[in-house]
Amino acid sequence: MGHDDERRGAAYGLLAYAIWGIFPLYFAALKPAGAWEILSHRILWTLLLCALVLLVRRDLAWARQLWQRPRLGLAVTAAALLIAVNWVIYVASVLNGKTTEAALGYFLNPIVTVALGVVVLRERLRPLQWVAVAIGAVAGIYLSIAAGSVPVIAISLAMSFGLYGLVKKKVGASLEAMHSLTAETAVLAPVAVVMLVVLTGRGDTTFTTDGGWHTALLVAAGVATATPLLLFAAAARRVPLVTIGLLQFITPVLQLLCGVLLLDEHMSGTRWIGFGIVWIALAVLSFDSLRNLPRRGRPDTAAALP
Repeated sequence: MGHDDERRGAAYGLLAYAIWGIFPLYFAALKPAGAWEILSHRILWTLLLCALVLLVRRDLAWARQLWQRPRLGLAVTAAALLIAVNWVIYVASVLNGKTTEAALGYFLNPIVTVALGVVVLRERLRPLQWVAVAIGAVAGIYLSIAAGSVPVIAISLAMSFGLYGLVKKKVGASLEAMHSLTAETAVLAPVAVVMLVVLTGRGDTTFTTDGGWHTALLVAAGVATATPLLLFAAAARRVPLVTIGLLQFITPVLQLLCGVLLLDEHMSGTRWIGFGIVWIALAVLSFDSLRNLPRRGRPDTAAALP
C-alpha cells in the first residue's frame, strides 16, 4: 500500500473523528426534541439509509448468518442495546448542557477499554499500560471527591462504549461495518417505533410541529450516523492501528471545545484539573502504543460509533 493511500486514509479518519466531534452542535440544533425522540429517529433513518444502500448494492446474502448462527445474532443484539444506551446518554447530556462531561467519557474510553481487556479477556498489560489505568482511576476518584458525586455520565458513556467494543471484537470478524450497523439498527427498530408511538400519544414529539428545517435535521440523523462510520471504515483499511488510536482523541477534544466555546458550558477549575489528569493517562497510553508500534493493525471498523 502506497504512501499516498495512507495519507488518504489518514484524511478519511480525521474527517470521521471531526464529524463525531461536532455532534454536540448537531444534537443541540435538534431541540426541542428530547433524547428519546432523537434516538428513535436516529435508529429508523439510519436503518432506512443502510437498507437502501444494501439494496442498490444487492448485498443482502450476509443476513443469512444471523439466522444460521444464533450466537452471532445474540452478539449483535447485545451490541445494539449497548450502543443505544450510549447514544441516548450522550444525546441527553448534550441537551441538558453537560457536553463537557460527555467529552470526559470519551477521553476515559481508551483507559476503560484497556481495563476491560484485563478484567474480561484476561489480557496482560505492559507496565506503562498499568500506569495509565492507575492514573485514570486517580482522575475518576479526584473528580468524584471534588464534585461531591461520581461523574455518572462520563463513566456510563465510557463503560457502555467499552463494553460495546468488547462485543464488537467478536462480531467484527463476521460482519463488515455497513452490515453490522444495519443489523444493530434493525434490532432496535421495533423499540424505536414503539417509543415514537408512545411519545406521539403523549404529545411529546416534534417531527411535524417545529418546521421543515427541524424535520429535515431529524431525517438527516441517518446520514449523520452512517457517514463518519463509512469514512472510518475506509481509513481503517489504509492506516496503521496506532494512527487510528491517536486520531480518536480528536473527537473528545472537539466535543470539549464545542461545550465550552460554543454551547456556553462552564468548566470549573477542579474539572480542568481532572481533565488534565486524564490527559496525562492518555499521554502515557499513547507513548506506550508508539513504543510498541505493530507493523500493521486493523481496528474493528464497526466498533467506532460514538
